[in-house]
Amino acid sequence: MSKPVAVTPSDRIRSIKLSSVNVPLNMAVSDAKVLTGRQKALKDVALLFAEIETEQGYSGLGFTYTLRTGAPAQFAHAKEVAPVLIGEDPNDISRLWDKVVWAGASVGRSGVATQAIASMDTALWDLKAKRAGLPLAKLLGAHRNEVRCYNTSGGYLQASVEEIVDKSAQSLARGIGGIKMKVGHPDRKLDLQRVEQVRKHLGDQVPLMVDANQQWDRTTALRMGKALEQYELQWIEEPLDAYDIEGHGALSAQLITPIGTGEMLTSVNEVADYIKTGAVDLLMHDAPRIGGITPFLKIAALAENRGLMMAPHFVMEIHIHLAAAYPHETWVEHFEWLEPVFNERVEIADGHMRVPQRPGLGLTLHERSAGWTVAQVTIDRRDV
Repeated sequence: MSKPVAVTPSDRIRSIKLSSVNVPLNMAVSDAKVLTGRQKALKDVALLFAEIETEQGYSGLGFTYTLRTGAPAQFAHAKEVAPVLIGEDPNDISRLWDKVVWAGASVGRSGVATQAIASMDTALWDLKAKRAGLPLAKLLGAHRNEVRCYNTSGGYLQASVEEIVDKSAQSLARGIGGIKMKVGHPDRKLDLQRVEQVRKHLGDQVPLMVDANQQWDRTTALRMGKALEQYELQWIEEPLDAYDIEGHGALSAQLITPIGTGEMLTSVNEVADYIKTGAVDLLMHDAPRIGGITPFLKIAALAENRGLMMAPHFVMEIHIHLAAAYPHETWVEHFEWLEPVFNERVEIADGHMRVPQRPGLGLTLHERSAGWTVAQVTIDRRDV
């Protein structure tokens, strides 16, 4: 006869601490958006952290981010809507996501609005997994304990081919499995020369990817896609504008190389349109940008039914757990940019990133993050 299960009284959210943190890069980097004059070189990453505490003493840490612009807006929006979570049961994550997004729905249910609440949504998932004593991947239902990974940070356009080759060697020596390099020079021949040199150095066995950062038109994308087929790329990323679903579909149908996109989309519906139409081979959406783990899981469920490959964009610290819980082939993108913020490091070996076995996301903030904090507020019952 089984023993009766003790019923634990519902816990409540006691406080939410929000911190805006600007993490400097060791050097500025440029992609095709910089070469076209649409954006400036990237010098830092702006993070928005949410630390949620409950009345029973549980805590969760989550974060979102933005590049170049938007950090003050994310912080302001999160500060404005966070009070609706005070006093709520932290286990009701899906309901709370709806509650907080509707609290700020006058400014929309995508973009800055949902990116801001991604920090709190992720913190709630971290809290729930910690309460269960499980890594987040295990809480979600892991399909694997390690995920193939590739490096991007060494392949930006400001770097010479020699620099990319050197960074690639360092990445492979560390155990990273693939290399991605940026393309999108005004001189397309230069792109092809650089890819050819890197492929020659890596050899045929190392997975190589390219990323055009949305800067090609349809004609250029098709011509470049055809020219790049000889290098047997793992995929071509963001060849067209992120909202050109029809163009991506036509390109995918005409090329052997898989086509991927998704990092610039900011809602479930935007990503779902790609899934429904079968416009891409590879989904590359980003949990913080679409509103957190809750909407990410909705997209994953849709993508699973279509058998799509998935390679979430950036923030490997979050995406390693989500990629491990996806049934089909996945990749995780390696960037070392956020490593200084955390006490922990992801483990990488034999071409794979291993899922942390610590409860939750397995992250704690390093004390140096305090020196990069530009704004901070704690919200509790006094603010409700």
